[in-house]
Amino acid sequence: MIKLVLLAGAVLLSWPSAVAAQDTFDLKEWPVEWGGRTRDPYIAADGKVWFVGQEGNYIANLDPGTGAQKRYEIEPGTNPHTLIVDQAGVVWYAGNRNGRIGRLDPATGQIKTIMTGEARDPHTMVFDGKGHIWFTSQGSNRVGRLNMTTEKVDLITPNDTPSNPYGIVIDARGTVWVALLRAGKIAKIDPETLAVTRFNEGADNSRSRRLDVLSDGTIWFGDEARGMLGRLNPATGEVKEWPVPGGPGARPYALTKDDQDRIWFTETGPAKRLVGFDPKTEKFFANIEVSGTIRHMFFDKKTRTMWFGTDANQVGRIALQTTR
Repeated sequence: MIKLVLLAGAVLLSWPSAVAAQDTFDLKEWPVEWGGRTRDPYIAADGKVWFVGQEGNYIANLDPGTGAQKRYEIEPGTNPHTLIVDQAGVVWYAGNRNGRIGRLDPATGQIKTIMTGEARDPHTMVFDGKGHIWFTSQGSNRVGRLNMTTEKVDLITPNDTPSNPYGIVIDARGTVWVALLRAGKIAKIDPETLAVTRFNEGADNSRSRRLDVLSDGTIWFGDEARGMLGRLNPATGEVKEWPVPGGPGARPYALTKDDQDRIWFTETGPAKRLVGFDPKTEKFFANIEVSGTIRHMFFDKKTRTMWFGTDANQVGRIALQTTR
């Protein structure tokens, strides 16, 4: 069983010593007064935690030190799906229902919007470190690349049939990886030529939403339809799978990695949990109950904290604490 100790409003969880005695996980959640499906937090350089209210149609931030929250109004009908924050502190958000990417300057409150054309429903975004934002457009079967300076948008069709491009990550070489939810495939996009290579997941009925890439180049994903954690070796196309702790109905969804190249993913079936898996030992090392469905996560290497929003309208944090 997991050991729980209450610590000033937080919960400290430690996994049994036979698995990872040196690791503890400090869980804390902040309720968001405006509700509206809080999700997709991102940490700015100043430590503020930015997030969206997708159904509430707003952008907001949280000061983790004081708990103070601030809301920013955006265009009606935007229903932002996600946001990311650049080094200058500018917030970029995906207008999921009005076909645009918004740019919010927190210092002035000024908003500028960039239309995304045939990509009518911007979904998830990521910086490439070279002046671009890459994004998925689920219902439009597109992956986009926005030049942050010129505002030019290039669009790629990652699959011949509708594929619902969902999660997106960029590896150390700048290669773009996308989970094609409806197709049960993972797409690789060359950032120079925009050429697409597709890889099959574990089965014809596999369905993954999020993915990440480890330092060894392997791609990890959660198979929501089959209750599996998967690893793709792009060099060979081989996929290896592990049944997740919650079983076939666990519905793994959000997925990210920490600073030790370990995988964290969420189960969104009957039980709402955050699960840790160590690829080196091929063992699950954490299973933490949370307040609701988590759809996306962000790991902040600077503070060794993992942030998430839940459908129960909470912003949550897991602080990784290692004792040796």
